[in-house]
Amino acid sequence: MPADSSPGLTGGTPARNAGRRQRSAATQQPRASVSSAVEVRRSARRSRTVSAYREGDRTIVLIPARMSEAEEQRWVGVMLDKLAAQESRRVIGDGELAERAERLSGQYLGGRARPASVRWVANQNTRWGSCTPAEGSIRLSHRLQGMPEYVLDYVLLHELAHLLVPGHGPRFWRLLDAYSRTERARGYLEGVVAADRLPYLPGAREE
Repeated sequence: MPADSSPGLTGGTPARNAGRRQRSAATQQPRASVSSAVEVRRSARRSRTVSAYREGDRTIVLIPARMSEAEEQRWVGVMLDKLAAQESRRVIGDGELAERAERLSGQYLGGRARPASVRWVANQNTRWGSCTPAEGSIRLSHRLQGMPEYVLDYVLLHELAHLLVPGHGPRFWRLLDAYSRTERARGYLEGVVAADRLPYLPGAREE
């Protein structure tokens, strides 16, 4: 496979100081959310049920208005785990991957990044994604399949940004500033890389 015009996304790029923390208000009873990317909405019409869904780069958790703060925190954790488990079982095809890239470009890059193709590949074991700006092609490693959607969105957005700026200079990172989960996604991927490098210890006790 010929070398790409862009360096692609690997686990070894320098950490950036971005970390934004966002506190959101509930619709019926205003209340700060329990984490930076979670919005908790309380409703008097709910008596027992709790539900959650993704909305862009946020997670919306719907709970009964009478629920205590401790119960809220516990249920937010439960619903985040459930959503992550659902996402890990779902494999997105190339067609949906291209639609996702188009949506991300419109939401974060003003629609300026327009890839000619977006697809999964199984021969990228040292990088998460790569692109060839001259061809407008983006390729994502199959290892991303099953990872949380915010991580997939980050890698896609990273490669979309390379269609506009080939290198990793300040102008490139400014393009990613609008995506609030950049640092969280980078931390997740760095954790995966670190775990892969851990030696196997025969006889080690598993908790």
